[in-house]
Amino acid sequence: MRYVSQRVAYPYFVVAMLLFGLQVAFGMLAAAKYLGPDPLREVLPFDVVKVIHTNLLLVWVLTGFMGAAYYVVPEESRVELYSVRLAYVQLGLWTAMGVTAVVGYVFRWTAGNKLLEQPFPLKIVIVVVMLMFLYNLGMTIRAGGRLTTTEGVLVAGLASTALLYLPALLEWDNYTLSIFYRWWTVHLWVEGVWEMIQGGILAYLLIRLSGADREVLEKWLYVIVGLTFISGILGTAHHYYWIGVPRYWLPLGGFFSALEPLSFLAMAMYAYSAIRRSGLAHPNRMALHWTIGSAIFSALGAGILGLAHTWPSVNKWTHGTLITPMHGHMAFFGAYVMIVLGMITYALPGLTGRSEDSRETTAGFWAFWLQMAGMFGMTMAFAAAGITQTYLERILGIGYLDTQLKLQVHFLMLVATGALFAVGVGLYLWDFFFLAGRPVAATHPERLAAAQSSS
Repeated sequence: MRYVSQRVAYPYFVVAMLLFGLQVAFGMLAAAKYLGPDPLREVLPFDVVKVIHTNLLLVWVLTGFMGAAYYVVPEESRVELYSVRLAYVQLGLWTAMGVTAVVGYVFRWTAGNKLLEQPFPLKIVIVVVMLMFLYNLGMTIRAGGRLTTTEGVLVAGLASTALLYLPALLEWDNYTLSIFYRWWTVHLWVEGVWEMIQGGILAYLLIRLSGADREVLEKWLYVIVGLTFISGILGTAHHYYWIGVPRYWLPLGGFFSALEPLSFLAMAMYAYSAIRRSGLAHPNRMALHWTIGSAIFSALGAGILGLAHTWPSVNKWTHGTLITPMHGHMAFFGAYVMIVLGMITYALPGLTGRSEDSRETTAGFWAFWLQMAGMFGMTMAFAAAGITQTYLERILGIGYLDTQLKLQVHFLMLVATGALFAVGVGLYLWDFFFLAGRPVAATHPERLAAAQSSS
């Protein structure tokens, strides 16, 4: 860490980790509801639990992205952050919005639009927060007079995230139109501009963890951005297959969705190439684990598993089944959760005053592998349940509730592997708050060195 103002990233990471833990808790509750009986059905029915689970995921990952940007941009621009106070005000508004949304969902205060359930007043708060965030970043870059490709791709992805949220402010009486424009936000976030954010953070981490040549890695970034835009924009059409739009969306969605894995495969290739040249010599090996894991897991979850059911001729059978969370869980975990955890793991020594080699704790090591094993097991459970559900419901014509009874063994595996994942998350949070991530008081020489490095 070279600049004092980079420390503002720490409270963002704290909020992100608290929300991460809460999201996993609601995810376990949702999985348990498949088994029944459900004593909380009247207070927290499945639809409310699912809304909270998915919305917490979006909010805490975005919080992690904000913290990552406040850490990366000053260092890349070689200047202090424009306004630390504005960053704290932004975090306060953002956190208040998130808490209000979750409490509102419990009391059924929702816009009702899947994945964009935030009521309109809270959506206005989100817009205000994003404007504050982008203004702070923009003024920082302007003050530094330096814009690297790495931070340019990162900030462009964040700015596009804000821009693409605007369709979420629109409300439609026609259900087809509502679904059509919903994906302008949701799809173009998670299968579009968030890939730019992931690519920017991945490049930043690989440059510092592997010592790879910046020019080479940033050339890869151009390739990834190009593939993302070529496939991601028209790839939105795979959400339009069965919503009542013209048939020409079927071949468009099939073709361009089939190209979407290329950007994730490119990330995996350039991560492998960087590590192959430099090895695992960096003392913060846990950050390396999360960084390389993100590149590989996203290629599998977002790339391969997404491709498996994106063709119209396949999707007509699997749409609306448990095949979708099979793809969604591994994709989101690999592409966005792991890269945020990698960024946090890398930044913590500088933010807390600890040495790089102190980052590798036993708890941190087990947190990584338990989350990997748990997520892989959950993905396999969803896959087995989804394939069975597709055959029983769509091929044999067995009713939904009868089919659910036949899937109980897969739900048991889902809960068991989900519990394994939750233990991994718990260990990561313990490591973050009480072990490697706990701030230590700096000695006088350390404070003097920090002051000199920031001057």
